[in-house]
Amino acid sequence: MICNMSSAEEYLVKSDDELLAECDIHIYKASGPGGQHRNKVSSAVRYKHRPTGITAVANDSRSQHTNRRKALARLRMNLALRLRHPVLPKQDELPPGVTECIFSPKNRSATRLKRFQIGPRDHRFWLVAAYLLDWLDAAEGRLSPIAQQMGISTGNLTCVLKSERHLLAAAQEIRRTHNQRPIS
Repeated sequence: MICNMSSAEEYLVKSDDELLAECDIHIYKASGPGGQHRNKVSSAVRYKHRPTGITAVANDSRSQHTNRRKALARLRMNLALRLRHPVLPKQDELPPGVTECIFSPKNRSATRLKRFQIGPRDHRFWLVAAYLLDWLDAAEGRLSPIAQQMGISTGNLTCVLKSERHLLAAAQEIRRTHNQRPIS
């Protein structure tokens, strides 16, 4: 399910505390790691974002603190993947989070294409991913208009989309809804 009610940006720019203030928190016992200590401590965490209804769960660890951190990271990921605001920006209107990730490689002339580089461990990753998915939806699943607007190659854009499996799956779903071939 993809919600169109709001842009992911308005939630992803919030601090952890601000985002958690908008969530219902449910701590419970769940199966998972721990062997004989399993199900004795309430360490599983579920966050439900009230404005959007999007949830995230973590029960990977026996530590509630670790699970809280993981659930919050998953909530940010789910917000980026599921909230769409399909608008293709003009080249001079790229958001700051995106322009910070675009650079001219050394040993290249100024007329050549730039490089877009961001990885899943970067704190801006899911905000930038939300923009890319919005633009992909606005471009009817085509990569070339987005790459052209950003001044990068379609191959570079494809590499960024493939850098995280959930992001790639969301991009593939958008392309499928617009009758485009899967990204290979």
